[in-house]
Amino acid sequence: MNRNRLLLLGVIVTFLGGCTPAPKYTRPGAPIPGDWPDGAAYQDSRAVPDAPAPTALSWREFFGDPRLQKIMETALRNNRDLRLAVLNVERARAMYGVQRAELFPVINAVGAGSKYRLPADLSSSGKSTTSERYDVNVGIAAWEIDLFGRIRSLKDRALEEYFATEQARRAAQILLLSEIARAYLALAADRESLQLAQFTLESQQEGYDLIRRRYEKGMATELDLRQEQTRVEAARVDVALFTRLIAQGENALDLLAGSPVPKDLFPANLEDVGPHPEVAAGISSEVLLNRPDILEAEHRLKAVNAAIGAARAALFPRISLTTAVGTASSDLTGLFQAGSAAWTYAPQIVLPIFDARAWAALEAVKAERKIVLTQYEKAIQTAFREVADTLAVKGTIDDQLTSQEALVFASAETYRLSNARYMKGIDSFLGVLVAQRSLYAAQLRLIAIRYERLANQVRLYAVLGGGADPAVPRAEAPGRNAVD
Repeated sequence: MNRNRLLLLGVIVTFLGGCTPAPKYTRPGAPIPGDWPDGAAYQDSRAVPDAPAPTALSWREFFGDPRLQKIMETALRNNRDLRLAVLNVERARAMYGVQRAELFPVINAVGAGSKYRLPADLSSSGKSTTSERYDVNVGIAAWEIDLFGRIRSLKDRALEEYFATEQARRAAQILLLSEIARAYLALAADRESLQLAQFTLESQQEGYDLIRRRYEKGMATELDLRQEQTRVEAARVDVALFTRLIAQGENALDLLAGSPVPKDLFPANLEDVGPHPEVAAGISSEVLLNRPDILEAEHRLKAVNAAIGAARAALFPRISLTTAVGTASSDLTGLFQAGSAAWTYAPQIVLPIFDARAWAALEAVKAERKIVLTQYEKAIQTAFREVADTLAVKGTIDDQLTSQEALVFASAETYRLSNARYMKGIDSFLGVLVAQRSLYAAQLRLIAIRYERLANQVRLYAVLGGGADPAVPRAEAPGRNAVD
């Protein structure tokens, strides 16, 4: 018995200090250029002196508008998509605990009793007999001793899947906050556009009334009257359009926040929105490797790497142990009396000889690794494209805004001069109509560009990984012994 115990102890020591047959993980090279694009669209797009990295700014520091912060706080508590992401993390953590527990034996206390009658024709004494048996045992049932790392590989896979799920939650938070900010800005732009449309409708209604009086006095043609009427009706169409867009924008914020947003938290216009700090894109595209979605893809890759180890270990022998210590007696009252001790010790080894399924499973996991590797590389390429597009907007939007402001000023002057010449009878009303349309379109476009500039700042902050909390999963790293 002592020899058996020493053998068992040696097996356990080997199990605890063994290594898994999983391939050694090496981070794949990023399939993107080392530097950001350059060219006319990217001039000064990253030249922001002393600007912090996006990941160095918490979302509260970046989104300084107190009303927007309140909406985001509500969303972090109530948004259902984020809640699902959090629940997925909790489930993955629990599944990791289940898989890790497979490394340790399950000890159960079992009590059993049986009573049976043997008929006379089956009894060796020729008489019917009644027998009883009572057992109480504490033992281990079919504990697999993980000599070749199969269970540890499955545990490592569950751990990496847990880490991946946690990164997915962080990516979901970034997406949620950026979507709320863009919806908030879009609502502000729509409200400002509605104000412009209402002002334009009022001024054009006044112009229509003036021309109608001139027409009644024979000082204007019916063509002038109808042309001005078209502008009035077009302005009414825009008022209805922006009224609808505002209602839809409020509904979008309600959905993102997970509960109705108080009306006093909605912005009046873009000027009412607090400014966002400038952030730096960094000098190298390697900053993308720290984005939560990229880290999630990498953990998925590590999980499949560990699965290869489990599939390889399935080709090696499996050793399991069943043992129990307790008492047994034919009489319930004698169950705990002297001399009733009983024990069982039943090790088992299974040596695979031919199992085509195990080899096919190994090939399937290797193919899965190639799939996940491709997904990882695609995630990096997509992230690079997102940042490059955002930098292109950043490098050109200020020039576009300056030119649009000049265009609005020129259009306003053109309208003023055209209207003055018409009122003096020098020009036809067609010149006034064209100037009105140009001014209104230029003003709407200016609002859209101002919105795009603010939204692009939010987009750059998000695509570079800003807005995720710094929480790290509280689970063991491979090789540690504690979960918490």
